[in-house]
Amino acid sequence: MAALTFNDLFESNLLNNVMDFSITDILIALFLSFVLGLFIYYIYKKTYSGVMYSSGFGVSLITMTLVTTMIIIAISSNLILSLGMVGALSIVRFRSAVKEPMDIAYLFWAISVGIVLGAGMIPLAVFGSAFIGLILFLFSAKKTLERPYILIVDMTDENAEKEVMDIIKTSVQKYVLRSKTFLPGNYELTIEVRLNHAENDFLNKISNVSGVTNTILVSYNGEYVT
Repeated sequence: MAALTFNDLFESNLLNNVMDFSITDILIALFLSFVLGLFIYYIYKKTYSGVMYSSGFGVSLITMTLVTTMIIIAISSNLILSLGMVGALSIVRFRSAVKEPMDIAYLFWAISVGIVLGAGMIPLAVFGSAFIGLILFLFSAKKTLERPYILIVDMTDENAEKEVMDIIKTSVQKYVLRSKTFLPGNYELTIEVRLNHAENDFLNKISNVSGVTNTILVSYNGEYVT
């Protein structure tokens, strides 16, 4: 078996492939990937409307953008390498449950930015991300004008129920009666309401109704199961 010499090492295909890469292009692609990943993370943080915010998921968006860019750069430089990498990545399985539907959109956004940057389409990545971020920000700003709440009211008689419903009809633009429970001497209403930032005044009006024994106002993300 012939010994490996330094000449063989420098003439190998591995080092030839390394020399095919432009260090400047790689640094530019990775830097822009990091910047756009930060932008995606910022939009995710500002538009998040769930119950429990995860900063780890936001950081993973930045990492995913960088990793995807690196993979696409490697794939675009060598056809044989691209086939091998596709085969290697096909065995990877992700089992983390995505709790919020919008998280899937942010994951695809981060992956798409990495693919586009790795392919060298910088204007598409920059302007596309700016447009997507603007759309998400506008929709989230519109959504926060009225927040969904679950109102739970315990009452002692039907007269209190009628007065509470009259207050709800005049105070909110939209409401949905989710459930009504009747026990001897106790009425319980569960109502979905849409409120602005004046929650305290609305809750005080209902609490001051004669016959109301308990009032609970719970913020939720728009999903309710009876």
